[in-house]
Amino acid sequence: MHTALLRTLNPEQVAVDIEQAGEAEMDEMWSFVGNKGNPRWLWHAIDHHTGMVLAYVFGRRKDEVFLRLKALLEPFGLTRFYTDHWGAYTRHLDPEVHSPGKRNTQKIERTHLTLRTRIKRLVRKTICFSKSTQMHDIVLGLFVNRYAFGLLA
Repeated sequence: MHTALLRTLNPEQVAVDIEQAGEAEMDEMWSFVGNKGNPRWLWHAIDHHTGMVLAYVFGRRKDEVFLRLKALLEPFGLTRFYTDHWGAYTRHLDPEVHSPGKRNTQKIERTHLTLRTRIKRLVRKTICFSKSTQMHDIVLGLFVNRYAFGLLA
């Protein structure tokens, strides 16, 4: 959610369209701030059928960060989650709705490649990197908002 933009809008002129997504692909993508000893992960979820970004969060590769993402996804009424085999997913998703494996995560992996291609600071071997966590999250957040939602922040 783009809270800075929402604060500038008149609530009476905002139309909200909430749709149930049904199935989602979730994954995390590694990057770093300052040096590779300071990892920063983008956790995000996309609609399995349309590829639209549903939600994203930044943080470490920890259960707490995944739980923040999961909380953002609750309003979508998701009935199936496609993920890799990372432990946070198996610990916090019910086995009836969780499908781990590579077979159904091609769209989100393609999204990772797009992000790494278009944002130089996400490339693993680069001299371009973020020097602060705040700027790292702002740059990635702006790109995701522009790329996924067509919003200029």
